[in-house]
Amino acid sequence: MFLKTLVAATVTTLVAANAHAALVKKMVDYKDGSTKLQGYLVYDDAAPKGARPGVLVVHNWMGLTDETKSKADAIAGLGYVAFAADIYGVDVHPKNTDEAGQLAGSYKNDRAKLRKRVMAGLKALEKQKDVDSKRLAAIGYCFGGTTALELGRAGAPVKSIATFHAGLDSPKPADGKNIKAHVLVLHGADDPFNKPEDVKAFQEEMRSNKIDWQMIEYGGAVHSFTEKGAGNDNSKGAAYNEAADHRSWQAMQDFFKETL
Repeated sequence: MFLKTLVAATVTTLVAANAHAALVKKMVDYKDGSTKLQGYLVYDDAAPKGARPGVLVVHNWMGLTDETKSKADAIAGLGYVAFAADIYGVDVHPKNTDEAGQLAGSYKNDRAKLRKRVMAGLKALEKQKDVDSKRLAAIGYCFGGTTALELGRAGAPVKSIATFHAGLDSPKPADGKNIKAHVLVLHGADDPFNKPEDVKAFQEEMRSNKIDWQMIEYGGAVHSFTEKGAGNDNSKGAAYNEAADHRSWQAMQDFFKETL
């Protein structure tokens, strides 16, 4: 009995190790005009060969960090080709939240620049081997979620957009008419950083432009509910929520199965 258990455990360990080893990870250089960018590409080399959906992953206000890369790894583990875009530029990494706020704010205040930058990331994803250019999606966290929505408003050829605790304000809500994607917004019901009027305006933007959209609100969750580094003090306005994290990730998977 002991031997059988040992063999089973060994096989399980080897399978897990091989599955992990199958992930191919590399940095990819690309440009937006003269601005040098560097994204993170990851895919499962053991997945069935042939074209598969590509998912653009857009980072939060801290830039392309290990946290964003881990999200891309998880997406690749689901069988997609994942590409974590670089919005800020090569070697541009905020040292703290003050710098991050200023940097993200400079892009949020110039949506045309933000759209152009994220579109460059989408084009870099499209060029990758085994990516089905007719089955593209974008996801984003916080600032990245706002960026993913702007990608849709720019008329990008993506089938699906999923956002996690995104900023929902839009200087040009009329541009919602350009969205070709199905939209899933995963939102903390108690998020103090999204004004009620912005949430209402976003919903009206979706309705008036006849977008196929969903919005799931998680009770007890505030901003940054997927980020463990945010701590667990809701009174700060941003905090990790394990239940909302797991539920939103499952909701995204179901959404992709339906739309991709």
